[in-house]
Amino acid sequence: MASDTLASIAEKAQCSVSTVSRVLSGKAEKYRISEATVARVRKEVEKSNYTPSLIAKGLRAGKTDTIGLLIPGVDDTFFSEIASCIIGEARKLGYTVIVIDTQEDEKNENEGFSTLLARKVDGIIAVPCGRETEAFARVKGAELPLVVVDRYFASGSNFSFVTTDNYKGAVMAVEHFIANGHQDIACIQGNPEAMTCQERVRGYVDTMKAHGLEDRIRISGSKFSIQNGYVETNLVLSGERRPTAILALSNKILLGTVKAVSETGLSIPEDISVISFDDNLLFNYMTPRITCIAQPVQEISLVAVTLLMKKIAGERNVSHLFLPPGIVVRDSVKPVSAPR
Repeated sequence: MASDTLASIAEKAQCSVSTVSRVLSGKAEKYRISEATVARVRKEVEKSNYTPSLIAKGLRAGKTDTIGLLIPGVDDTFFSEIASCIIGEARKLGYTVIVIDTQEDEKNENEGFSTLLARKVDGIIAVPCGRETEAFARVKGAELPLVVVDRYFASGSNFSFVTTDNYKGAVMAVEHFIANGHQDIACIQGNPEAMTCQERVRGYVDTMKAHGLEDRIRISGSKFSIQNGYVETNLVLSGERRPTAILALSNKILLGTVKAVSETGLSIPEDISVISFDDNLLFNYMTPRITCIAQPVQEISLVAVTLLMKKIAGERNVSHLFLPPGIVVRDSVKPVSAPR
């Protein structure tokens, strides 16, 4: 059965379309619409299949009470947790969140922005795929409130962002390895175009150099994926000088590392110690339990929503926020008595 319209409801209620619209928008008293007419309109609305267009309503009101969220992958526990927290915070404020999974693809990212602009969202929170694409410039040109989360741009002054202090997190991980006697520490990175990856690599390199281990620096990898962790770990373990420790720069990379170590016949931490950058619910239930650098997901999400709400309210300040990570020490790092 076809849905009723304002016109069909007006005809059944024996009044004008504008009267129906004013009743539905709660303005009956303002326009001195009689209680009898209000009752007839509400009765017909209840009987009908009428569904108001939220976009059209939003255009009239100047806002839609919706925000967009672009993330690189719902299959990544870090980003799914970010999404869950943002949705929860936004709901408390009366906002609906439209989530778009860009699947680490800039084409999908551009299409996602186009979709959100077409839906007239009040603002957008985005985790970029890597580079600053034309879509970001389009959003800025449209003066739509935008907050960047986790990853940001080298020319980051254009947008407000909230992220973890990734440099500090990598320093903490390498210092923990070195405190346990490790000197041959391999680093498996993700997308090298992402600022988060660049900062984690910089922290790894600087800490190795600070301890006179620049000749032991080993960096490989190109994606924040399980497959990347698996392939690169196999290559590292088959090399002439096997490391005693591996720093995986994401929780997905770590899962690939664990699989590769197991298939090689080695064990964690007896043969290889590992640390993940990012926590994962599974890490506390694996054998061994995985030591990690934990990002403040709830705090990042709360701050991102708060910043966006301020922008929606008209604030034009640009904020760059780096929140401190923490190290969760579990069982995947074993002390070594002497360097190889």
